[in-house]
Amino acid sequence: MGQKKKRAALDRENGVAPGLIAKTKKRLVVAGGRSHPELTGAVAAVLGQEVAPVEHRTFASGEIYARFEVSIRGCDLFIVQSFGEPVNEWLMETLIMLDAAKRASAKRVTVVAPYYPYSRQDKKGRGREPISARLIADMLKVAGADRVMSVDLHAAQIQGFFDGPVDHLFAKPVLLDHFERTLTPEDRETLTIVSPDMGRVRVADTWSDSLGAPLAIIHKRRDPKVANQVSVHEIVGAVDGRTCLLVDDMIDTGGTIVKAAQALKANGARKVIVAATHAVFSDPASERLQDEAIDDVVITDTIPLTESRRWDGLTILPIAPLLAAAIKQVFEDGSVTSMFGGDA
Repeated sequence: MGQKKKRAALDRENGVAPGLIAKTKKRLVVAGGRSHPELTGAVAAVLGQEVAPVEHRTFASGEIYARFEVSIRGCDLFIVQSFGEPVNEWLMETLIMLDAAKRASAKRVTVVAPYYPYSRQDKKGRGREPISARLIADMLKVAGADRVMSVDLHAAQIQGFFDGPVDHLFAKPVLLDHFERTLTPEDRETLTIVSPDMGRVRVADTWSDSLGAPLAIIHKRRDPKVANQVSVHEIVGAVDGRTCLLVDDMIDTGGTIVKAAQALKANGARKVIVAATHAVFSDPASERLQDEAIDDVVITDTIPLTESRRWDGLTILPIAPLLAAAIKQVFEDGSVTSMFGGDA
């Protein structure tokens, strides 16, 4: 027998219609795709719960199947999916999980995508180009996503591609805490924050304020017809004899960062430390980042990395506590913005 439900009497004076009153409670459920199960498990662990079991299959034809093995009716569901390789397979799996969740009557579904796929295709640089970041937003919405949560979007205006709420989180507190603990007194005294290009100046400026260090900017130029190739032109700011902290949102093939580090060392930098949120690490990034111009590389685990793409000079920081804190705020109708001093 189910729980007996109370009945509301007709109350004309207060405009209350007669009906049944159910004592329902909100349920937070965490599920994940197959792209980064370690991250999903870590997020659930921080929240003090288990990951909801999901049956995943890929048929011989390449078609993907997903089924929630337990009831998620009426729950507040958070689907954690990271978009490393193969990005298109994980994207399709996410869409299928969204469809399954909606058909299973989940009350609200939030896609937790630490690294937003196709984020660099956020505008038209040339004629007849797609705006793929907008297409991804449309696909998530049509599939059933009520909300999206992501970390360090390549371009903040991607939030405008969604009609619903977007929680734009920042990995800076995670990275900043690491450097405040590990930088030597000499590093702190000679520290300069470096933006690898003009597009990241605003972010680098916030780092400059937080660490009380001067800012330098690398002016670079890309050939719009050749992907993943960049040439460094000049450095704006003093880097001679300084410890340079290069901050960026992602590292793909590593070409930009390595050329920037080489330029800094050529201009007299005593040390170059690279900090980035998303380690896409497309080949040959791992080999490039071990260049003698780079002293340390610090990233977060928003994207899974195989052992073959790791090396001794690489530091990987956990992003799960940040995601879990944001999920809790969303579930409890709290403020995600308050986690970042009003900047989210």
